[in-house]
Amino acid sequence: MDLLQGLLLITSIHLLAAASPGPDFILVSQQTLSNGKKAGFMCSIGIALGLSIHIIYSALGLAAIIANSSTTLWLIKILGGSYLLYLGYQGIRAKPSAAKTKQTQSKLLLNNSSLKNIGIGFLCNALNPKAPIYFVALFTVVLSPDLPLLHLVIYGLWMMIIQLAWFSSVVVLLSRPKINERFQRLGHWIDRILGGAMILIGLKILTSKVN
Repeated sequence: MDLLQGLLLITSIHLLAAASPGPDFILVSQQTLSNGKKAGFMCSIGIALGLSIHIIYSALGLAAIIANSSTTLWLIKILGGSYLLYLGYQGIRAKPSAAKTKQTQSKLLLNNSSLKNIGIGFLCNALNPKAPIYFVALFTVVLSPDLPLLHLVIYGLWMMIIQLAWFSSVVVLLSRPKINERFQRLGHWIDRILGGAMILIGLKILTSKVN
């Protein structure tokens, strides 16, 4: 398979995977609606960077080992599920506040916690227990014994670009004045709903069996 064919295949598969509802999508939506466009973008960058962890161990051939090790998957499941529960708990604790106060708090948050938002996104993606199995399947399609290292690097960077582009589009959509205004009217309830969804996903991960 040549480079162009590989890129087209990865694009079609990974774009569908990125667009499917999951912890990353909920987190980006929550951060954008609660803390503004910049927080959403920073979180999206963190998610894209978190993807690099999965790409690196897949490229090194560790994905198959992780996917077939029940102990390793169990540990990843506990860490990932617990982190989602923590994020969900933060969401359901959201309280209503006056518009001006909320805007002021948001500005302060945006100025002081870009690294924090990147870190939240990074951990959310890096601790996703479904990722090893997904990357085993994805890389099996395009990997071959004679695949040049340069092609592997290009595939990895391209997946990160796809991830960042998708979530940046979500941020832009949710940041549009009319859409954002409607959401902000019920901001604390949206935080609680998204937080509850995050908790449900975390519980599902923690209670699922390791195959």
